[in-house]
Amino acid sequence: MTIMVKTPFSKKQSLYADFKKNLAISPISKDLALIKDDEAVKQSIKNLVLTDPGERLMQPFIGGGIRALLFENITPAVLNLIENKVKSTIKTYEPRADIINVTASSKYDDNTVNVVVNFYIRNTNEPIKLDLILTRVR
Repeated sequence: MTIMVKTPFSKKQSLYADFKKNLAISPISKDLALIKDDEAVKQSIKNLVLTDPGERLMQPFIGGGIRALLFENITPAVLNLIENKVKSTIKTYEPRADIINVTASSKYDDNTVNVVVNFYIRNTNEPIKLDLILTRVR
């Protein structure tokens, strides 16, 4: 049996790390800056949902396909379809996240759809909330 003792000087181990989306340089290491754990998974989910299938080279099936639904009349059925597409995209392409629930609501005056994704990162017990605001862009 192994006992791990936490001291004020012990370093937290990161489970997951990704590069920042803007490819910023870390001022300390002069290498690409990293985001870790929940921020890395949040960025990945956001990128997956906002990517259309066929948009990534050599990966034609990756993406949520949400943009096509934003030009439909926003009804409860369309909101339900958006929720289901977000869930299936995350379950298929993001193995680090376990979904709790996904809710979509619309703001008719702003022509936006708000998507709230609640999930766990695998091997953690803390729920994480991600808010996405989807807008129509031509």
